[in-house]
Amino acid sequence: MQADKKKITRLLKTAKGQLDGLIKMVEDDRYCIDISNQILATVAILNRVNREVLNAHIEGCVKEAAESGNADVKLAEIKAIIDKLAK
Repeated sequence: MQADKKKITRLLKTAKGQLDGLIKMVEDDRYCIDISNQILATVAILNRVNREVLNAHIEGCVKEAAESGNADVKLAEIKAIIDKLAK
């Protein structure tokens, strides 16, 4: 993986903590809007992680493949991810 592993790990651990908090909120029958806001915050962190990973992939793997003339597979992977993100 080309992304900053410390940064990615920190963000994922934060998201994990938020998920644990969400489970407790549900178990404690907390207010729906509070739960929804926490879900949105967790999703935002996961989206940030995904952007970091994909940007590093483009700057590393895709760039290297393009320089060696073998970018077709890497570009197809990026297109597939874009399709998933657009849904």
